[in-house]
Amino acid sequence: MHISNQAWTTHQISNQFDELQDYNLFETDQVLQEILSRYGSQDQASLAQMGKVAGSSEYYQYADLANKHTPILHAFDARGRRKDFVEFHPAWHQWMRLNREFNTHAHPFVAPELSSKWVDWATRFYLSGQVECGSLCPTSMTLGSIPLIQREPELWSKIGAKLLSSEYDERDLPIAQKKSIWLGMGMTEKQGGSDVRANETMAVPVAESGRGKAYLLTGHKWFFSAPMCDAHLVVAKTEQDGLACFFVPRWLEDGTKNRIHIQRLKDKVGNRSNSSSEVEFHEAWGMMMGEAGRGIPTIIEMANYTRLTCSVGSTAMLRQALVQCIAYTRQRKAFGKHLVEQPLMRAVLADLALETEAAMHLSFHLAHCYESEDALSQAWKRIMTPASKFWICKRAVELTGEMMEVFGGNGYVDNGIMARIFKEAPVNTIWEGSGNVMCLDVLRAIQREPESIEVLFQDLASTAMQDETLQNELQSLFKLFQQSPEDLQFMGRSLVSRLVILAQAVLLKRHAPDFVAHGFIQSRYRTFHGQVVGMLNPRDVDVEQLLQRAFAS
Repeated sequence: MHISNQAWTTHQISNQFDELQDYNLFETDQVLQEILSRYGSQDQASLAQMGKVAGSSEYYQYADLANKHTPILHAFDARGRRKDFVEFHPAWHQWMRLNREFNTHAHPFVAPELSSKWVDWATRFYLSGQVECGSLCPTSMTLGSIPLIQREPELWSKIGAKLLSSEYDERDLPIAQKKSIWLGMGMTEKQGGSDVRANETMAVPVAESGRGKAYLLTGHKWFFSAPMCDAHLVVAKTEQDGLACFFVPRWLEDGTKNRIHIQRLKDKVGNRSNSSSEVEFHEAWGMMMGEAGRGIPTIIEMANYTRLTCSVGSTAMLRQALVQCIAYTRQRKAFGKHLVEQPLMRAVLADLALETEAAMHLSFHLAHCYESEDALSQAWKRIMTPASKFWICKRAVELTGEMMEVFGGNGYVDNGIMARIFKEAPVNTIWEGSGNVMCLDVLRAIQREPESIEVLFQDLASTAMQDETLQNELQSLFKLFQQSPEDLQFMGRSLVSRLVILAQAVLLKRHAPDFVAHGFIQSRYRTFHGQVVGMLNPRDVDVEQLLQRAFAS
């Protein structure tokens, strides 16, 4: 038998393409640049630099490694002493360093004089979240904690500069010895979940009670976000005053670890690079923040910021998945043509492009509203922050699954960014309040502050009256919001969804090209739209312009 020495292969590899890397996330995003221009941003040079770094193959690799090599808990040292240390892969620290360097954790407070500071911040969060989402958990919580800490002058004088610092310090040391710090949150307990009033963790005063005083906390937190953070804001109840919010550091000033015992790290579906934990407090030292008995309003203020980060973060996932789909379909061939040339695929991509741009306009408009305290901005913030968190995060779960399907079996293989985004998407629907909690929060705001919905509807009407479809939807919604509280709650998801779509349509009509606004309005208000992605009428959408606008070839 003769055996050839010639190299033998079973097949030739063709018509296979890697997921997109090494492109500037900022410079390739036309919609983002238009938004920044509209809100008067002067930060494009810095944002372009961040977009270049975050979009590099090096940082895609860091993201992949950080999510494959998940955090490791070292609860004890070799001799059985409590250690409560969480070890991260070096790639995680690269992403944490990047977010710190570009002030993703604190930009509005580092540059408070800028009129576009919140939009510039949202851009940073959006760029980072397109590639690695886990590092955004401590980033968002640190952001949300800063305005609360600022109202505690003594505490702020000690840690304010470390919170705002752009220098990353990964060392496990007392706050006084560190160059910069991160803050987390400890609210959820297993018996209550979203019902924070059911919390059982008890805080007992060391001596005097009240704001700024020391307490010892005993209890359990079922979800304790990012336990490697240097301190957490924790909700606990007091015997006399009910629930209060406490600043609980990981290290005490005497150089010993606070009595916060990490029981385990949560084995999550996604968000793998980030450590979420379950902890016990054994007379852990904490300082009361805010007024006694005002624990929930205090921590909810922090949550308003972190809910905004959820909307921006889910928008980032939609954007990254969309760009990957467009890049892939422009290369991949089937049935003799590129996928992007196939009419049915074009319908899917156009629908996804419309949804992504609508999410961008809403998320960034909301961020802009955080610049001001006028009645209109307040109405948008109070009603549309939970509403957009509900809708955009929900849509990201469905649509990232749809976009993963564009890659076929390659999308379902767990070694690429599409699968990671798909597994990441549900977390934003759950933390900082589930979908039902968001809808109830919208209804609560409307019932407690009826003037806010009137101000919001007046603003929407100024644009909706230019379009018969939007005008009819506005009038219908306004009537439906006048129902009894019981009927309102039963219809909560329907009403909030319709409110968000209307707000998106209004923003697109105001700011986007006509072909985008027309395509969105005509498709979203068709009877059967939304049952699956891609249910479009070819006469309603300019596919070529939409795809070129989403990602230029």
